[in-house]
Amino acid sequence: MTKKISCIVVDDDEVDKLTTISFLEDYSFIEITGKYDSSETALAAAQKNPSDVLFLDIDMSGMNGLQLRKELLHIPACVFITSYPDYAVESFEMAAFDFLVKPFTHKRFEITIERLKEYFTIREKAALLNHTLGADTIFIKDGSNQVKLQLHEIMYFEALNNYTSIVTTGRKYAVLSTLGNLIKEKTFNSFIRIHRSYAVQKHYIKKISSGQVQVGNITLPVGRSYKESLEFLK
Repeated sequence: MTKKISCIVVDDDEVDKLTTISFLEDYSFIEITGKYDSSETALAAAQKNPSDVLFLDIDMSGMNGLQLRKELLHIPACVFITSYPDYAVESFEMAAFDFLVKPFTHKRFEITIERLKEYFTIREKAALLNHTLGADTIFIKDGSNQVKLQLHEIMYFEALNNYTSIVTTGRKYAVLSTLGNLIKEKTFNSFIRIHRSYAVQKHYIKKISSGQVQVGNITLPVGRSYKESLEFLK
């Protein structure tokens, strides 16, 4: 990345807010642009100066974190932080990037930050799927370069919000397209959706077990609603 990731922290519990801030200060590529103890104050500030990431408590007096996120859906990523795991479903309906349950460890927080770093690195490159040529070749824009990919070298796709990571046998690329839209393309009819975040190319599947698929040397999760689509491959 060539620029820092900006974020704001919103939590009406002073100790919890300071804990999140303390963890964030360990990362030189993160810039905290706002610290707030109410959603109303944060909303006014974020509308004037949008950040890249929201770190939001959910259960706050007045406007809660879910309501605040609804008003700020244009901000690319939102990490919800709460003492109540029951909010998980609602938070992901509000396009949550991650969901942390208090008290969380520094190790768990580090996982979130590494995912954010990968996501914003991809956004910065702004890789675009340009067009398809032939039955087994696609071109993507990787930064300022046109990259030619052989379809049979793509192992799987991974959803990253509005982007999709293309994982080949050699490296990762990304396209500015949702996973759902991407696999609707006729070019990708050899791929099968196994999870809301993953679609794999069938001939790379080595093993199918309960809740998992082995693709090459990588193990990927299988979503409950996608298990039936794998039955005919066994």
